[in-house]
Amino acid sequence: MANLKEIRNRITSVSSTMQITSAMKMVSAAKLKRAQDAVAKMMPYANKLQEMLSSVSSSLDAAENIYSVDREVKNVVLVPITSNRGLCGGFNNYVIKETLRLVAEDYKGLEISIMPIGKKATDAFKKTEMYQNKAFLPGNLDELWNELTYANAAPIAEQLMEAYAKGEVDKVVLVYNHSKNVATQVVQTSQLLPVIQDEIEESQASRDYIFEPSKEEIVTELLPKTLKTQLYSILLESYAGEHGARMTAMHKATDNASELNKALKLEYNKARQAAITNEILEIVGGAEALNND
Repeated sequence: MANLKEIRNRITSVSSTMQITSAMKMVSAAKLKRAQDAVAKMMPYANKLQEMLSSVSSSLDAAENIYSVDREVKNVVLVPITSNRGLCGGFNNYVIKETLRLVAEDYKGLEISIMPIGKKATDAFKKTEMYQNKAFLPGNLDELWNELTYANAAPIAEQLMEAYAKGEVDKVVLVYNHSKNVATQVVQTSQLLPVIQDEIEESQASRDYIFEPSKEEIVTELLPKTLKTQLYSILLESYAGEHGARMTAMHKATDNASELNKALKLEYNKARQAAITNEILEIVGGAEALNND
């Protein structure tokens, strides 16, 4: 059995760790609330914008919309979105594994470029040949998480749209964590380019709109804004998912530390009682020896 000093040191260490994980849990809970509020405010606008675009562009030919041109896919840009920090369970590893799966299976044999957002994804892919291997790809995207705003996210979408319009890239796919709930994140992929024209309901398609200016001009104005909004909303969702995952991980770590602390205290008490018993036995044994003499 370990001596009392070793057990006391372990109890002190576990208690300190428990305080840290509990504090991190509360910090993540506060940040999660702000992130969820931002997503809740963003989604109605993003959904309505997408609905308007679908209604307006449903009758347009793909040739009239440069970002909807469906051409042979040769060059693919994968955008894994992770966090800059760890201690959030498998949040980052799931995105990295899904990106590697896409490379090995879905886009096998194609020219693939990886444009990571988040330090964890950058660390995972920076030593590969696929990492930022095109001049048109924006770099230093890890800093985006320091101040996540629409103004900072929009230029990324603009550069990707420009590259697609020039034919430098044929497909752009985002890989990120979708927050199913606070405790559960599910890895999803979302195609940013080319734009997928969703089928709209017959009731919407039959509506007669009066356009001012022309339908083509409206789509030309709406589509880039929609793509920027799509990227920004996914970044917000990933940001919220990161703090949800970290809050859950720290909650479990705190519970585990608490259980370990209880077990160590029980072990300490047993060791202390055993030491006291041994001391009593030694005293009794010594007294008996003196009496016998």
